[in-house]
Amino acid sequence: MADDKKLTPRAEDFSAWYNELVLKAELADYAPVRGCMVIRPAGYGIWERMQRQLDDMFKSTGHVNAYFPLFIPESFLKKEAQHVEGFAPEVAVVTHGGGKKLEEPLIVRPTSETIIYAMFAKWIQSYRDLPLLMNQWANVVRWEMRTRLFLRTLEFLWQEGHTAHATHDEAEEEARKMLGVYRDFMETYMAMPVVTGVKSDAEKFAGALRTFSCEAMMQDNRALQAGTSHNLGQNFAKAFDVTFQSETGTIEHVWNTSWGVSTRLVGGLVMTHGDDIGLRTPPLLAPIEIVIVPIWKSEEDRGRVFEAAAKLKAELVEWERRDPHRLRVHLDDREGMSPGAKYYEWELRGVPLRIELGPRDLDKNQAVLARRDDRAKKPVSLDTIGKEAAELLVEIQDAMLSVARERREKNSHRGRITYDEFRSIMEGPGGFVYAGWCGSGACEAKVKEDTKATIRVLPDEEFCSSEPPATCLACGAASQSEALWARAY
Repeated sequence: MADDKKLTPRAEDFSAWYNELVLKAELADYAPVRGCMVIRPAGYGIWERMQRQLDDMFKSTGHVNAYFPLFIPESFLKKEAQHVEGFAPEVAVVTHGGGKKLEEPLIVRPTSETIIYAMFAKWIQSYRDLPLLMNQWANVVRWEMRTRLFLRTLEFLWQEGHTAHATHDEAEEEARKMLGVYRDFMETYMAMPVVTGVKSDAEKFAGALRTFSCEAMMQDNRALQAGTSHNLGQNFAKAFDVTFQSETGTIEHVWNTSWGVSTRLVGGLVMTHGDDIGLRTPPLLAPIEIVIVPIWKSEEDRGRVFEAAAKLKAELVEWERRDPHRLRVHLDDREGMSPGAKYYEWELRGVPLRIELGPRDLDKNQAVLARRDDRAKKPVSLDTIGKEAAELLVEIQDAMLSVARERREKNSHRGRITYDEFRSIMEGPGGFVYAGWCGSGACEAKVKEDTKATIRVLPDEEFCSSEPPATCLACGAASQSEALWARAY
């Protein structure tokens, strides 16, 4: 970069832009252990707000939190064949502890189905114990070879929900319900539109009956798998003998679901909304929604402006008590730093709204509101600034979702698309391509080998084309379903 202060433009190198932004905005840093990251306060503040909101949403649907061990006996992972095959390349194994070789190696959890269902087997006896609806907030370890801050690291934070039900239909309803919770969160709070649907067999979770997913488009037109929800069927229940006595007295295996999102969402937020200046954070997830920057030159002005800025912050904090979802305020009263330097820093960090307050503003009983999303400014009376700031934050939140949705639709391709046209899209600008699929794993594998694109989901009806594609994108045979194809992270 010619200027160390400036970010590499997204159009020039999206990957470099992303890494620089995460580091310069102080969201995360590289850890001493290769492939791991340190989440810094600015990044963790976003994750905390995500966690708080999701936790409320889970509890409102009847789920309760628990915590299960980090270490899993190796024999547990081997009980479910598809599961161990799917995770074998990614597991970290502990063979020694306390200076001695362990009798049985321990797996550092890549996910917790096995140990949780071993416990469910102890706790579930009767149909009266069902449904069992649990969630845990935890860290997991997956030994990834290619890592990127937030998007793919050896260790990451997440939540994983695990439930047990009496019937297949109840489990299916649960998996679908939690997919809807994720979509609601992503669109309402992250301002990140997603396409929902079911994964193909090649892309589903190891050991699942069906996997449902939320797929978002990033600004480089690649897909991000933002959250998944799995109907696990009875595979794990049979492996761990999780049974219950039914109302008629028969002994039946339960039906399980699991679902999760991770700190990958912070990376998704960056790639959905960031610009060449820095981060743009949706107000509902911003640790700081408003920053007040006092402006002065003389000592006389300094005292006057600082007093007014402190009073303004106190008034806005009072507003916060009336509505805790708005007006998290910070007063930047640092000395020895110009207003312009402060503007740069807060724009880089993505604070949604800046209040500029100087002596001339005080003479007019006003302050200037500066939006981060479109950088528009407007003067506002100090008498109504709390109300106007709160309303503007709602407007910013809505506008960010609209912009992201318009960008996704602009880069989505439907209709009759030849395989050559598809390859040109994937090798060029990228995007979401809605096209037919014959259901063959061979065709799916061919497309992946040729273009690195995969079936992200077989989209839910609301996302499907008005005229379903008649033929398979890859082989030209009759299409069994419409598929959303894209290159992904």
